[in-house]
Amino acid sequence: MKKIPLRKCVATQQQYPKKELLRIVKTPQGTIEVDLSGKMNGRGAYLKKDPEALELAIRRQSLKRALECDIPPEVYEKIREVIGE
Repeated sequence: MKKIPLRKCVATQQQYPKKELLRIVKTPQGTIEVDLSGKMNGRGAYLKKDPEALELAIRRQSLKRALECDIPPEVYEKIREVIGE
């Protein structure tokens, strides 16, 4: 039986299968990107594909802490588009 990779959501602190999460990456150039492929180079943080988890991450500044840099508002807008809010 194949093992399902689990990752922890930075907002909810719960583990989910990797496919249920959205990966946000701080690239080596210092930009913040939404990684739809899950394979981009850089420091990654996972967020549940749920509007409530996104609001929790914004309120607690979870992505800022996980990626160790400020998150521009455009990134949160891109995440909203991908989640389909």
